[in-house]
Amino acid sequence: MAQITIKEVMGQFDPSKHADFVIIDSKYADRDDRLMYRNAYEAFQNMWNAAESDGVELKIISATRNFDYQKGIWERKWNGQTKVEGRALPEWIPDPLVRAKKILEYSSMPGTSRHHWGTDIDLNAFENSYFEKGEGLKEYEWLQKNAGTHGFCQPYTAKGAERPTGYYEEKWHWSYIPSAKIFLERAKELNDRMISGFDW
Repeated sequence: MAQITIKEVMGQFDPSKHADFVIIDSKYADRDDRLMYRNAYEAFQNMWNAAESDGVELKIISATRNFDYQKGIWERKWNGQTKVEGRALPEWIPDPLVRAKKILEYSSMPGTSRHHWGTDIDLNAFENSYFEKGEGLKEYEWLQKNAGTHGFCQPYTAKGAERPTGYYEEKWHWSYIPSAKIFLERAKELNDRMISGFDW
């Protein structure tokens, strides 16, 4: 693994032109243009095969998102185009700091998302409730039991005494630890002045 740059940590590059990123085969994803960090993708393929042999289907519904992609997600929420809890944020929460904190419950500011790294994926659904019954529960229980064997973890678990702050629980979000920890170490160099270039 080559030296990770701050620009890569912040998603300020084109992953489709980066040698360490590969296109995810449509067999594993809901679209044929998604990208992932090469060794994370290889690990996911192994996990997918193990899940399939146990009768569990895993489908990537989001993977690498560079700065511009994340900026689009953030600004659509910020400007009210994408509703949050059924409401347009500018009317519901006019105070900028409070509005930013509301978005940060589930979405990262551009430049700070783990999805910039190509090591993190979203699987099957974007609602925790999906994973609480039926097929979703079966999929989540399989991931809890087996994902670690393949190097993946759920970074955003339920909040509680051990994790009182940060993003809310995301049962769909899984991270390939061996690569993500290298990006995470470099991300410690980020500071507030570096997080800019989008509406807020």
